[in-house]
Amino acid sequence: MIARIWSGESPLWLLLLPLSWLYGLVSGLIRLSYKVGLKRAWRAPVPVVVVGNLTAGGNGKTPVVIWLVEQLQKRGIRVGVVSRGYGGKADKYPLLLTAETTTAEAGDEPVLIFQRTGAPVAVSPVRSEAVQALLTQAQVQIVITDDGLQHYALARDKEIVVIDGVRRFGNGWWLPAGPMRERAARLRSVDAVIVNGGTAQPGEIPMQLRPSQAVNLLTGEHRDVAQLNNLVAMAGIGHPPRFFSTLETCGARLINTVALADHQALSLDQVSAFAEAGQTLIMTEKDAVKCRPFARENWWYLPVDAQLQGDQPERLLQELMALVEQVDEVSPAH
Repeated sequence: MIARIWSGESPLWLLLLPLSWLYGLVSGLIRLSYKVGLKRAWRAPVPVVVVGNLTAGGNGKTPVVIWLVEQLQKRGIRVGVVSRGYGGKADKYPLLLTAETTTAEAGDEPVLIFQRTGAPVAVSPVRSEAVQALLTQAQVQIVITDDGLQHYALARDKEIVVIDGVRRFGNGWWLPAGPMRERAARLRSVDAVIVNGGTAQPGEIPMQLRPSQAVNLLTGEHRDVAQLNNLVAMAGIGHPPRFFSTLETCGARLINTVALADHQALSLDQVSAFAEAGQTLIMTEKDAVKCRPFARENWWYLPVDAQLQGDQPERLLQELMALVEQVDEVSPAH
């Protein structure tokens, strides 16, 4: 129903317009208060890069964060990541992730980023506190913030917006009548726009999520998705149909699909019920980090990697490298 409302297919979005106007007014006033100096944003002593979106729901933002971290690491840069930690609740904040940190404490996306990249990751509802924790413990040269485009309390040096290339902006209205956190005009003030799937418009960076082999949660075995039989697919992400479509593109023959809420907590009994005897369960990597502590031998996940096309991604990386070099020249002991 939400998808039909946000796409404009259902006329119910008209009933929600007054709430959307209120949302737009409040969010606009918040942003304006920082622009005119009524509120002050905290600025870190190292460059901060925000990877966010204009819409609610999954856009492929976390794979972009992982891509950025890995690309900068290959260039010898010490990268740290901060996140709000949606879906997790720690005893105290900021929380610096370790190998023992659970998704219940930090949320699924920070744990996924930590496990994939090995970069230091800090979580806090107050992102400036997470950045300070990274600087104290890890001596990072640049910070990537996973989400937080609308978190204006943290000053940023670069803003990157990720768009779902198929759904884009739906009916274009603010929440709740539409999917927008900020209107599309906000794109004019960001540094890069990355489009996940679909067709990129001039100036936008095309991106595809490329799947690799399925990985067994219990044994670590790798296998082509097409070799798995009696598959039930599970996805607790912002847009589950994208994952199911990816599996079918890989040759998977799905006998059932289970769409869950984004960041939904999972238990052994709940997940076990999705696949009957003789069936194989395959899930997203984001779900896998929640299920690994109680994994079963017939559970698999499908990793995906962001692949950015054209020459713009390299220019973006060079711009980030230049920011790091500027800071190092000013404070070489940092």
